[in-house]
Amino acid sequence: MESLRLEAIEAREAIARGKRLGQDSAHAGFLIELVHYNADVWIVLRCGDSGGIALRAPLFTASASVTRKRQKGCLIAWEAQSEIGRFTGELTGEKTGLAQFAYRIHFTAAQTVHLPYFPRDLIPLGKGGDPLAARGTIEAKQRKLNTGLCYLELERPKLGKLLYVQNLTALNPYFLATGTKPESVVGGEWPVLGYLAPTQPGDPSAAIPAGQETVLYDTHLVFRRKAQEDEAESAWQFLDMLGAIYRNLDKPRTVRRPWIERSRRTLRDLARSPKAREQHYGEVYFHPYTSAEYPDSMVQLTLASAIHDWGVWQGKVHPLGAEIRRGLEKFYDPQLKTLRRYLPDVGSDKNPDAVDSWYLYHPLLNLSNLALAGDQDAKALFLRTIDYGIRAAQHFQYKWPIQYDVTDFTVITPVAPADNLGQTDVGGIYAWVTLQAFELTGEVRFLDEARNALEAARGMRFDLNYQANLTAWGAAACIRLWRITNCKTYLALSYVYLASFFHNAQIWESELGLARHYSNFMAVTCLQDAPYMALYECFDSYAAFERFLDLGGPDLIPSAKMLVSEFCRYALHRAWFYYPDTLPKEAIAAKQRNGEIDRALSFPVEDLYPDGQPAGQVGQEVYGAGAAIVFATRAYHRVPGAPFVIFCDYFLRAVTRIDDRTLSLKIDGEDNHVARFALVRTGRAPLPDAIVRKLSGEVITASTATADELCYDVPPFTGLVLSWG
Repeated sequence: MESLRLEAIEAREAIARGKRLGQDSAHAGFLIELVHYNADVWIVLRCGDSGGIALRAPLFTASASVTRKRQKGCLIAWEAQSEIGRFTGELTGEKTGLAQFAYRIHFTAAQTVHLPYFPRDLIPLGKGGDPLAARGTIEAKQRKLNTGLCYLELERPKLGKLLYVQNLTALNPYFLATGTKPESVVGGEWPVLGYLAPTQPGDPSAAIPAGQETVLYDTHLVFRRKAQEDEAESAWQFLDMLGAIYRNLDKPRTVRRPWIERSRRTLRDLARSPKAREQHYGEVYFHPYTSAEYPDSMVQLTLASAIHDWGVWQGKVHPLGAEIRRGLEKFYDPQLKTLRRYLPDVGSDKNPDAVDSWYLYHPLLNLSNLALAGDQDAKALFLRTIDYGIRAAQHFQYKWPIQYDVTDFTVITPVAPADNLGQTDVGGIYAWVTLQAFELTGEVRFLDEARNALEAARGMRFDLNYQANLTAWGAAACIRLWRITNCKTYLALSYVYLASFFHNAQIWESELGLARHYSNFMAVTCLQDAPYMALYECFDSYAAFERFLDLGGPDLIPSAKMLVSEFCRYALHRAWFYYPDTLPKEAIAAKQRNGEIDRALSFPVEDLYPDGQPAGQVGQEVYGAGAAIVFATRAYHRVPGAPFVIFCDYFLRAVTRIDDRTLSLKIDGEDNHVARFALVRTGRAPLPDAIVRKLSGEVITASTATADELCYDVPPFTGLVLSWG
């Protein structure tokens, strides 16, 4: 703690004694100064008597000469020269006049140089520019390799909220040159905050090469002078600020993936591969992993639900669905009146009575999907099991442990070591399941259960997320309960779930190690403490967010709608790389914790790593095989009688057949992004001549035209008319 105080004292001395360079600038009520002191350049942003912040840029030597530069579009630009190289800094402000800033610092080494230490770069300022007089609260900071963010309130003087984001994508060359990774590098302890660049002090070879311009900082700041204190209001403010920064980040271009063909291959492998299936009690059951683990109820039902969706999309029932459903009854325990995790003949190496809290409810979610689709057997089984789920929720007072005994609710594992909390977001998926029960039965008691579960999550703030897909279903449940009750409290509560979800997102593209072979942009870690991204949590979150956006409609705050839409859009793009046949052999782990990886099977690996570790260390998910189907049936749209399907990487709304060869539709999303909209040939017949128009009549020209695809770049939130010959 003493070293942190010393850095604050250094900031105070620099502001008081440093050399001011050039005239002050101003933007959005902030006075901006450029200060050189010893071996640092400081940019000081003050807001009258309300304090401010100082941004520190190390020059690593006191002999550096610093000059102010005039540069178009910059509030402040500077250059520093020293024996180790050349530094440049550029501070820009948001063109709309909002209190939003971007600050990028480049370094070009005169010769290969090893930099053993960086200071943190953000110091809040109190009255008179004194960091030691500033008081505030850190609400959220970077978790592992997720977005490099720090969300804080500047309380004394009362300056409001600040969201600081370090754009880690731009820093890839630094990480690669120094052999480092940006794990938990943004945060700090008050008042020394911001980004602490990773270094290898003991390895001189971890150096920046000569003559190569390297980004050392790509900092984004958003201030909101009116700090929202309430949990839900603070959450939407965080989403609004994160959305403001997101709009200004460079993003990877998405690629349309052939999810339809992937789905067909997956269904073929599920039907044929002995590594995926085995028989018990005369019925077929699926392993969780390739050639590994005992069949369980969650695996069977997630596959059954996805395969049902495929049948609806195709207009033809797939036989695998009935094959799975025939075996579901064996999971039912008539004494407990619940679905067990395992079949009665599970091996002695498993505790048949142990269940993770979320594992009780996820099978019920998919069972209720089948029930609402008209499957009477599924409805009967769901209604026989839901009351046990309610008893469990009430027993734990809607705050679930990690694992417990289904026979008597004895807690086996109370909390996770990482945060000393239980499965904090199980109430979200439980609320969704009870709302499904309400839709099936009309019984108000199920609404009461949903309310109780969501209310119990209050106060969790950024600790709400335990497992990404559960958090996503919680957000969807809030919106659904709001639509049913017209109580806007639940609309506001949905933003708490979303804020915690996106706190665990990776809003950057890694080039570290083997990660160069895949994409992690806008991914989320599967658990709050996990080192990897998992496909099951990805596609299940995608499915939840489809419902969230559909139910939310135009009443959602724009930033929340935009971030959710962008997560779904990039899920379609990056999820492709979970399939082992898309990765080079050297990118896949040699050994698996569960089973094996068979590159010939169209099942995804469980785990991809933002730091570029080998993929598939956990195993190959048979239980995640429904991913391709979920993506195909949501992103591709069949047009009866047409020789094509429509693809869009944002959700389509209000699709209306005007006549035999004309459709009107609307693309969901935010209008300052670009949607990928395509007509994809489905058979031997050639693609017809097609015209895509905006409602204004303006014709949109295809950006790509091949024998198999006509692709258009279209602004989301746009109404279109599609006609073909």
